[in-house]
Amino acid sequence: MTARPIDEPHRTSSPLELLFDLTFVVAVAAGTAEFAHTIADGHAAVVEFLMVFFCIWWAWMNFTWFASSYDTDDVLYRLLTMLQMAGVLVLAAGVPAATAESDYSAVPFGYLIMRIGLAALWLRAGYEDPERRRTAFRYAGGILTLNACWILALVLTHMALWLFVVLVVLELALPLWAERPRATNWHPHHIAERYGLFVIILLGESVLAASRGVQKALAAGDISSSFLLVAGAGLVLLFALWWLYFLHPAGHGLSERRAASYRWGYGHFFLFAALAAVGAGLEVAVEEAAHHSTSTTVGYAVAIPVAVYLLTLWLVHAPIISPPVTTPALILGSVALVLLLPLVLPPVAVVVAVAGVVVLIAALVMIRANQLAGSSPGVTSPHS
Repeated sequence: MTARPIDEPHRTSSPLELLFDLTFVVAVAAGTAEFAHTIADGHAAVVEFLMVFFCIWWAWMNFTWFASSYDTDDVLYRLLTMLQMAGVLVLAAGVPAATAESDYSAVPFGYLIMRIGLAALWLRAGYEDPERRRTAFRYAGGILTLNACWILALVLTHMALWLFVVLVVLELALPLWAERPRATNWHPHHIAERYGLFVIILLGESVLAASRGVQKALAAGDISSSFLLVAGAGLVLLFALWWLYFLHPAGHGLSERRAASYRWGYGHFFLFAALAAVGAGLEVAVEEAAHHSTSTTVGYAVAIPVAVYLLTLWLVHAPIISPPVTTPALILGSVALVLLLPLVLPPVAVVVAVAGVVVLIAALVMIRANQLAGSSPGVTSPHS
């Protein structure tokens, strides 16, 4: 298990990585469904949703960055990956209780299974890659230590919020500390592709969440013009969010500015969480459309995640894409407009208007990106 080269040509996600991602479909779907229920009940469990989503996202992150450096795809690697997949499924089983009832009894044990498999991979990397032995052993030791802390936090405090925040800070600091002796050989284009694939997974979950709202409306016989309008606008919104993300190709920027990878990678937490929350908001909006709801809460359940997505998309890509394809004025103005819409429009109109705003942004960004590609030989067109 030696480090793969950072400039390996034609590096793409492996079939094993794609299979690994499928286990997170279950976890994200469970979290989104429970979050939608809390929104519909009038008490959106935002904190609980973000806590659960961090556990899902960080588990995915840990394996993704390791695999970018040390994917040997041999028998032992595959078996230890399967062990991590089992941990994800245990974690997913505990997501509904964690989101709806703040019951975290199952989530840390799923985490424990995952982290044992990941720590074993780091120990193997340390043994077989002498150049990065200290880095690998730091990762392995840090992962096992922090996992013990998660279990203790559950047993002693039933996962108090302040202790959760402390452990999150330590988790985020671990890669910064572990990579001081020598950085791992993650592949920039591979990482960019992996993040893009997770975006597609989250958008798929949003489609699933919206379809649940459609199913409930159909079962109740509540079919109306408002229902059809919000369902169609929701699909347009998701398609525009997808389009906008892939107008920001990150592989080249990460290759040129590897030091910015922490801000880019960590910042995606808010982008990913926002996409998952959009799905929950659309589920409630579709379901409530048949009742001609005027709830501001339902409107903001869609508007706030979209605003966070737009702002985060700009913030994470600004340091690595030069010249930027998105301007601060465009994003900040759009975010302000999206957040004002629920104050003056009913939920159905909010979904339609937000979809229109995102479509307009995508069109303007695409025009700007093509202009930059035409005027600057070093700039890559989003379609190349």
